Order: sequence, then C-alpha cells, then structure tokens
Amino acid sequence: MIFSRPALALSALLMAPAALVASHRPAAAQSLQEALALAYSNNPTLQAARAQLRAVDENVPQALAGWRPTVQITTGVGQATTSTNSADRVVAPWRARDIVSNQASVTQPIYRGGRTTASTRRAENQVLAQRARLLATEQQVLSDTVNAYVAVIRDQEEVRLNINNEQVLTRQLQATNERFRVGEITRTDVAQAESRLAGTRASRADAEGRLQQSRATFSRLVGQAPRALVAPQPLRVPLATAAEAGTLAGQNNPNVVAALFDEAAARDLVDVNFASLLPQVSVTGSTFRNDNSTSTTDTRLNGTQVTANLTVPLYQGGAEYAQVRQARQSAQQARQVVDDQRRLATQQATSAWETLTAARAQVDSVRAQIRAAEIALDGVQREAIVGSRTTLDVLNAEQELLNARVSLVRALANVITASHSLAASVGRLTARDLGLPVQVYDMEAYYREVRNRWVGFGDYADRGR
Repeated sequence: MIFSRPALALSALLMAPAALVASHRPAAAQSLQEALALAYSNNPTLQAARAQLRAVDENVPQALAGWRPTVQITTGVGQATTSTNSADRVVAPWRARDIVSNQASVTQPIYRGGRTTASTRRAENQVLAQRARLLATEQQVLSDTVNAYVAVIRDQEEVRLNINNEQVLTRQLQATNERFRVGEITRTDVAQAESRLAGTRASRADAEGRLQQSRATFSRLVGQAPRALVAPQPLRVPLATAAEAGTLAGQNNPNVVAALFDEAAARDLVDVNFASLLPQVSVTGSTFRNDNSTSTTDTRLNGTQVTANLTVPLYQGGAEYAQVRQARQSAQQARQVVDDQRRLATQQATSAWETLTAARAQVDSVRAQIRAAEIALDGVQREAIVGSRTTLDVLNAEQELLNARVSLVRALANVITASHSLAASVGRLTARDLGLPVQVYDMEAYYREVRNRWVGFGDYADRGR
C-alpha cells in the first residue's frame, strides 16, 4: 500500500483536539476498509465495467482470425428431368435423375494487405484502453463510497449536535419561563427562547433528512445499509506540492492512459482501412464429388484442386479512400482528446491538492474558534446570571458554538474526502493501492483464456469472472 494514514479522524472529536481512535470497536461496527471491500466486490457499476472489458477482449481473437483458414462444406441434393428432341423426332424421352453434389474447401489467407496485423494492434490497444477505463470506474466507485461513508458519519454527528442543542434550549426555555413568572425577565426573552428552540427543531429535522439520504446512497453503493461506522482517517498521499500532483496526474490518471491507447487504436484504424487498397493473396484447396450432374446414366465425377489466388483492387468506387481520410481525421481528434484529458487530470489534481490544504487549515482554525466560543459562552452565561447580559446574548453565544462545532465536523469530512479525491486524481485510489481485503480482479485472466482460442463458446461468464 502506497499511502499512510495520519492520526486525524472524524468522530466525537468535538471534545478533544487530537484524533480519537477507539482501541476496541463493537463487533457489528463497519470500517471504511470493509465498506470499500464490499463495494469493490458487489457494486453493479463495477461489475458491468468488468463485463464490458471482457467483451472488448474478444476483439483480439476476432482480429487474429484473419490469419486462420476458413473451411466450408457444401452439399446439394436435387432432381433433374431432361429429354432430347431432334427436329420432329424425340431422340430421348423424358427421364428423371437424382443429382447429388458435395464440395469441401479450405482457404488460407497469405497476405491481406496488412489488415490482420493492423487489426490485431488496434484490438490490443482497445483492450488496454478499456483496462484503463475499468480502473477509472473502480476509482469512481471507491471514491463515491468514501464520500457516502463520510457523509453518513458527518450527518450522524450533525444530528447528534442538533439533538443536544435542542435539549439544551428546551431546558433553557423552561428556565426562562420560570424567571418570567417571577418577573426577572420580560415576555420578549421568552419569545426569543421559543423562536430559537423552534429553529433548532427545524435544523434537526433537516439534518435527519440528509442523514437518511446519505444512508440510501451508502446502501446503493455498498449493497447493504450502514451499521455502526468507524471514524475513518484521511490518506496521506506521497506528494509534496500541487505541481507534483498535477504532473503525476497528467501521466498516471486512468482517463489519460485510456485516451493514449485510444489514439494508438485510431492510428491503427488508418492502416486497417488502407489495407483494402492493397493486393491480397490466398491459397484455396478443394475436393468435390458430383453424382449424375450431366448424364441420365449413373455417373460420378470426383476431383481435387489447389489454387493460388491474387486479388489486385484497381478501383472500387472511392469509398475506401474516404474511409482512410476519415480514419486520419479520427486520429487527429484522438490526439486532441489526449491533450484535453491530460489538462483535465492536471486541473483536478491541483484542485484536490488545494482543497485538501484549505480543509486542513480550516480544521485548525475552527478548533481555535470552538475553544474561544466555549470560553465566550461560559462568560456570557455567568454575566446573564448577574443581569449584565440578556437571554438573546446567551442564545447567540450558544448558536455560535453550535455553528463552530458543525463547521468542524464538515471540515474534517472535507479533509477525508479531499485526500481520497487527490489519490484518485493521480490514479492511486484502487483496491491494490488501498490494500483492501479482497481478491483483486485479474484483468488479464479472460484475455488469456480467449486470445488464442480457435473454436468454442466457453463458460467464462457462467464462472462469474
């Protein structure tokens, strides 16, 4: 595994500045590694991408078939009726005969203008491009799973904070009513406390709704509902600067790699189409047997022949030239796609780096804000007891502390998701890189099984590859 994990966790960290990593977790708890492993093994999007790769693998044996002979057997059975007339005289009356013809032929291509070689290169490049796309899909699924996992924990923490704040405000409203009954404060103070409590209940309901949405997203990606999730830690990607991240992404991002192989396949298509303008050479061997083909008497004609065939195209309407021109323009387009994907990967890596840096700085600032807000709230509450502060001052101080704690939860969530996004942008958010406890999918297994097969359908899909 190429990543290390710093001690920064999203948990009940509101009560301590350092990360809280439980030494013992419940047996039913679910870690991020376990969730990612489930998504890697069961996610339908990833399974579909693997099946698509296996379908593209079949392009290679289709191209290699151009080297192999074709064998045909042709049989014809029928009946013919003939008569022979000379002037007004019937020389031979109508007679019927059974006709049987059999022919077997073998044609071996010798030279197809380079089509087979170019088609094989193109198919190989298509396979490599599809493998890169499978890695991109794998990274996207794992990244979505990380985001969903963190979102559930974040929303759970926000719900907890809102419930706790609602309980505090409920007790405060009760105390405010008591003070109002004894004439210490006015009706305005009670109304302010009631308003703030109603707003907190609305915030709690909104947080609970977001939590249910996050749980639904988690279930869709992982295949089961979230259990007691364990606070994850951010990845520490071995990169020193944003420029280094951008450079690595421009070389290693799966979308860039796929675009490079797509360009190679597009250039091979030019050679494939150009082959239709070149001579073709083949050898054909055949054997035949014809019964009663020309005579009413029982006759049988047997024979064999071997021919060398040369086909030289002179003019075929001009479509072949158009296909070559079209393939050249497609190759030009593929080159531009490579540049676009490289720039996009660089931009995404740089953006992820800056987002991660900003989120880490925000965590430190918000923690300092929380410490100051706790001190301020304690002071306002003490001053309110002696009458130098109003109920609204206390409510505002409590709201500021709540907002700071919610901001810390979100900032820590951003640190975790941004670190994984940075790893994905440089092509390092895969099951192998993360060291997931799964059997890593072998992209070459199906390819090796079908590449040189001459016949047979196989049971590869039935074995769930």
